[in-house]
Amino acid sequence: MLDSETKRRIDTCRDILVGKVPDPKSQVEQITVALIYKFMHDMDLESEELGGERKFFTDEYERFRWSNLVTSGISGQEMLNTYSEALTKMVENEKLPPLFRTIFRNAYLPYRDPETLRSFLREIDSFEYDHSERLGDAFEYLLSVLGSQGDAGQFRTPRHIIDFMVEIIDPKKNETILDPACGTAGFLISAYKHILKANSSNVTGSVPESETKDVAEQALESPLRYAGDKLTTKDRALLAENIIGYDISPDMVRLSLVNLYLHGFADPKVEEYDTLTSEAKWGEMADVILANPPFMSPKGGIKPHTRFQVQSKRSEVLFVDYIAEHLTKAGRSAIVVPEGIIFQSQNAYKDLRKMLVDNHLAAVISLPGGVFNPYSGVKTSILILDRALAKVSDYIAFFKIENDGFELGAQRRSQKGSELSKVKSELAA
Repeated sequence: MLDSETKRRIDTCRDILVGKVPDPKSQVEQITVALIYKFMHDMDLESEELGGERKFFTDEYERFRWSNLVTSGISGQEMLNTYSEALTKMVENEKLPPLFRTIFRNAYLPYRDPETLRSFLREIDSFEYDHSERLGDAFEYLLSVLGSQGDAGQFRTPRHIIDFMVEIIDPKKNETILDPACGTAGFLISAYKHILKANSSNVTGSVPESETKDVAEQALESPLRYAGDKLTTKDRALLAENIIGYDISPDMVRLSLVNLYLHGFADPKVEEYDTLTSEAKWGEMADVILANPPFMSPKGGIKPHTRFQVQSKRSEVLFVDYIAEHLTKAGRSAIVVPEGIIFQSQNAYKDLRKMLVDNHLAAVISLPGGVFNPYSGVKTSILILDRALAKVSDYIAFFKIENDGFELGAQRRSQKGSELSKVKSELAA
């Protein structure tokens, strides 16, 4: 579990940066790169202590060692020059795994104030991470304060809602799992955690949400805490190949790659891909699709290809169409959608609803209007698609959740009486 001191340090880092880097996403990127930089240094130190050799900061890159940046006596300008150069040069370091080089691709220092950098690096230097699980915890918290990308209709999905959706869909170890608008990979990590937990012998049972002290803290638990000892080597190899994400934003791809790596993925399968306009992956299907796709169409509009069953230029319509059409015969999906999907009267929405009702839709779960507070008050629902169930059932289940375990104000403080467990039980019945 993430400790309060680590939270304080991350908050302090953001406070130091905010005067020079006001955008929350840029703050996350700067802290992410610095933490990974420090993490590589710590891994080099650990290797040396065990009698091995450094593998990251060697040869001409030795001068960029973290300890050289924060050593006493170095001037602020020297620190700034060295760190700024290191960010641009590290991508050329052939000793770094491809994933790490991807992290440093296009990394740069967006300000030139030595004192801001000195304060920032000193705070980063206080992080001591000898393995990726602890760094993963810190990164999860960092993403939790990221905020929103409201201009693109993208809002961070609360972690307990992600876990709720994953538990309903119940992904299995041999299934392909896709998020076609993956953001920071929260759904993919939750699915991985779910599968590890289901295949671990050290799990004694879950605690009802009404009895937890803090649902948000529970949701931040690292998947690495589950041994997954019932998974064979073949199972793990298949799982690594089958968890896949796409995102149109290279910044989000970088953040998701880091997030997945720190949660046990040595070679995460996340790609920069425009799900709505590219046909390159149209033929690829998935057993499980989990998503909170963008609600709004970009200002420049969308020029989708012609393979969608529903003709529209609304991103939320196209994403739901894409997901429905890319499920295997036994495929299942949980999707966060704006309620316009359910109530809008334009032809595209009607056509989409008919397609879903005829072939895919198993349940609709209405969420409270404040789920995305403080970033947005947009009213949302979760669509549960299940192709096999939809074919044999004459009914579609409807649920209205009024208490998701948090107050609906801007602070979203945890509260008792969550109705999520009851909905999960009724859907499983």
